[in-house]
Amino acid sequence: MDAFRVSLSSAVSSSSHGSGHDDGDALGDVFIWGEGTGEGILGGGNSRVGSSSGAKMDCLVPKPLEFAGRLDVQNISCGGRHATLVTKQGEVYSWGEESGGRLGHGVDCDVPQPKLIDALAHMNIELVACGEYHTCAVTLSGDLYTWGNGAFNFGLSGHGNEVSHWMPKRLNGPLEGIHVSSISCGPWHTAVVTSAGQLFTFGDGSFGVLGHGDRQSISVPREVESLKGLRTVRAACGVWHTAAVVEVMVGNSSSSNCSSGKIFTWGDGDKGRLGHGDKETRLVPTCVASLVEPNFCQVACGHCFTVALTTSGHVYTMGSSVYGQLGNPQADGMVPARVEGKLHKNFVEEISCGAYHVAVLTSRTEVYTWGKGANGRLGHGDTDDRNSPTLVEALKDKQVRSVVCGINFTAAICIHKWVSGVDQSMCSGCRLPFNLRRKRHNCYNCALVFCHSCSSKKSLKASLAPNPNKPYRVCDSCYGKLNKGPETDRYSSAKRGAILQGFNDSINDDLETRSNVQLSRLSSMESFKNMDSRYSKKNKKFEFNSSRVSPIPNGSSHWSGLNISKSFGSSKKFFSASVPGSRIASRATSPVSRRTSPPRSTTPTPTLGGLTSPRVVVDGAKPIKDSVSQEVIHLRSQVENLTRKSHLLEVELERTTKQLKEAISIAGEETAKCKAAKEVIKSLTAIVEGYGREAT
Repeated sequence: MDAFRVSLSSAVSSSSHGSGHDDGDALGDVFIWGEGTGEGILGGGNSRVGSSSGAKMDCLVPKPLEFAGRLDVQNISCGGRHATLVTKQGEVYSWGEESGGRLGHGVDCDVPQPKLIDALAHMNIELVACGEYHTCAVTLSGDLYTWGNGAFNFGLSGHGNEVSHWMPKRLNGPLEGIHVSSISCGPWHTAVVTSAGQLFTFGDGSFGVLGHGDRQSISVPREVESLKGLRTVRAACGVWHTAAVVEVMVGNSSSSNCSSGKIFTWGDGDKGRLGHGDKETRLVPTCVASLVEPNFCQVACGHCFTVALTTSGHVYTMGSSVYGQLGNPQADGMVPARVEGKLHKNFVEEISCGAYHVAVLTSRTEVYTWGKGANGRLGHGDTDDRNSPTLVEALKDKQVRSVVCGINFTAAICIHKWVSGVDQSMCSGCRLPFNLRRKRHNCYNCALVFCHSCSSKKSLKASLAPNPNKPYRVCDSCYGKLNKGPETDRYSSAKRGAILQGFNDSINDDLETRSNVQLSRLSSMESFKNMDSRYSKKNKKFEFNSSRVSPIPNGSSHWSGLNISKSFGSSKKFFSASVPGSRIASRATSPVSRRTSPPRSTTPTPTLGGLTSPRVVVDGAKPIKDSVSQEVIHLRSQVENLTRKSHLLEVELERTTKQLKEAISIAGEETAKCKAAKEVIKSLTAIVEGYGREAT
């Protein structure tokens, strides 16, 4: 849920074009586990969390993130039931359960696999952060974009209103011209750190989480006054509290003064989550006195606990230990305690925590987790709680670069290295050994080694391609995945082209039939009778089918049960949501019957004067030829007119569909409010029950 500036040192080299690659060439792959990552939306399935009680909804061990191609992932952030990632190219992808626009795609539908946010294309995004109901992104130049649900009256998006933003929108106001360096999103508020060390907060101010000395909610970013003059390095947002790493000058003399990162916390102090040794609420940032000695660099907030990391690689925790999330069985949580166990001889480089679990990354690229094990969020293959750091065995052989926690799930970025041709003796596809004739080739998408036969195709979408404008060699499997969508589009376009071509061919055949009929009138009465009979049947067929082509006969059209009149632009009730739009659109462009005309004979035509060629007759009938040509031009203009009208109807249909979706989203906001209220009641009930247990 937090975002700060990091870079993977082993990013893909843009100078390598051959099959051999050095150790620096690597691709950031994503592994994910926990709630909803099995057959749920987050895991590429179709089931929302809570909609199914099956155990397959969750994934108990890390699994690769499903995607048609490969993404060179640099950063990732996880929210409640959605996630976002940033690629090396600065593109943002999001997926998960849609609610109030938090995915940023502008439509109210779930996305089971990472999907590019088109509104942020070419923005060169560097950081992303996910809250439970909103999402933020920071560009390389330090601009902040937010989107998501603003309907909870807390100003989650920071734009000064309570409107849900379904597309990313740049945050101006107090942050105009200020370079943002890191950001953290809680369920109900957001903290922004600038490169100058300023701390801004906005959102729900209950429990004093914004640090402005009161409990007021703020819908636009506001600087935390009490930290002015100090340099804030990092901030983290929980549900009921906030924490920050602030640089403080230490030393007895001016010559020996140096800055050291200290932990400041504020908000609700229940369970000792603030680390001050009591349960009192703090409305302004307060330094944790028991942690003044170490130098801190990172901090993370769970629902009822706090985790901090020192520059020497040590982890400290404080707050509730109900699920073992403190990582220290002897800790009471009222004062900070160091996490020992298997981390005793490890240097921790990164920390992250969800609602009730913690994940850390060591200098050995190993991942340790502890806390609540429900839904398999710890990645140990079970749902048991852990009260001390436990190695995630499934990632033991992976080169993990980053680990991030969502509310009830976890994700990690692992380095996917090139497979050296020297190290592999057989093709990864056909499994035949390499030799002088069967050369080695790397796939520029999956980085595996293949022979020429198994990697003969090239693609412009290869994720490891040094030049995105040039096609590079990929294996057959990757080629199929990379071109699955485009091939479908090309097929659809070809199909539409064939339909239109068939439409024109049908008209041309009919016109040529008419021409032959008129020419026959000049030859013989018998020929005229035969051709006229054929012409009459064909003409009737053409007229009947032409009435089906017109999208607006007699001023209205019935498309799959939809009666769309000329004035339908002002009507909003005619649309039937049960009829797929694709069927409606296809019906609008339905061609006439493409039954072929009888083959035209090239034999001479019998006349009263003997056998003569039709060409001779045509030469002697220029007025008839001109008439036919004019009729062809007229009919083709009608085809163009009908096509244009069809396109207009499709545009109007899309507009009306958009209006319908907006109406549905407005109706859904009330449901979301009710759901949010239930969540608050549930949380408060849990607090009351906790008080009851303590009292007993």
